[in-house]
Amino acid sequence: MIPATHKELEEIRTQCRSMVKTRAFASGSTSLIPIPGTDVVADVGILMQLLPAINEKFGLAKEDVEGMDAESKAAFYGLVLSMGSAVIGRLVTREVVIKLLQKVGVRMAAKQATRFVPFAGQALSAVLSFSAMRYIGNKHVEDCYQVALKLLEERRAKAHELPKDSEILSRITESVAIDSKAHSENEAADTTPKE
Repeated sequence: MIPATHKELEEIRTQCRSMVKTRAFASGSTSLIPIPGTDVVADVGILMQLLPAINEKFGLAKEDVEGMDAESKAAFYGLVLSMGSAVIGRLVTREVVIKLLQKVGVRMAAKQATRFVPFAGQALSAVLSFSAMRYIGNKHVEDCYQVALKLLEERRAKAHELPKDSEILSRITESVAIDSKAHSENEAADTTPKE
């Protein structure tokens, strides 16, 4: 469920940024292993766990989106499409994660190239891995934050929205019909003979 207040939303944002930092350190650490390819496999695994966890924290997991009413769902998909996100509210697959990693492909290619330089290359590879993972994770956190914030604001605006004229008119008509029915029942009760 999407957070109910701005304060909750900010707390979740902070928690997710901390989670991203921890996972980015793990990604950097795996880059220190001198076996080519192990870091990419680790990065894919880390992102396949991290991105859905962030979605869930913000109340934007696939299950949460499926539980939204039609109006909220339409607003949600409009926001996600405008941001160009492939992972908010969706199932995060290996293919999606690989596409995300390709978006930061320059860093990833440089990381792979530096691995062949002993010691200094591995350290540089770790730094590049950390920064790429942090970039992807924090970008996703900010995208989720913006979507959740807009949905929260729309929910609040809807709660304070005045009813439409047609709704007011139908309420008045129902009220008058109920009052006139009660009035006619009272008159009928008054005209019945008393013993």
